[in-house]
Amino acid sequence: MKLNDLQPNEGAKKDRKRVGRGLGAGQGKTAGRGTKGQGSRSGEGGHLYRQGGNLPFYRRLPFIRGEGFTPPNQVEYNEVSLEQLARFEAGTEVTREVLAAENMLRKAKNPVVILGNGELNVALKVRVQRVTKGAREKIESAGGSVEIVA
Repeated sequence: MKLNDLQPNEGAKKDRKRVGRGLGAGQGKTAGRGTKGQGSRSGEGGHLYRQGGNLPFYRRLPFIRGEGFTPPNQVEYNEVSLEQLARFEAGTEVTREVLAAENMLRKAKNPVVILGNGELNVALKVRVQRVTKGAREKIESAGGSVEIVA
């Protein structure tokens, strides 16, 4: 078999309709566009913005205009500052479940990030999803430990 022997299966390809090639061709004269009216003229289809009363394409898609679009795989964290952790007793293991029980989280299912705002004088065992560098230094200088969990 050679390259010039290759051809598509019978019926896989269809000849395109040649419109406007005379009355005997089956699609002559008006070429399937009907008579008169907007759709019969060349250049019909218009602009994307013109949609005959519907909300235009550009306004239906907020991310094209640069506002209101949220990336689908963006991670939303519960932010907890060090000054909020100061209420726990020394030696407490701070996890997402403990923080949720204390009503310190907006959405209990979201991961937790500890921010370095404020001071911490209590030694805590922190087991959360994320900790900022400043917060880690302050927790460890207070005698606590930080463990990152998945």
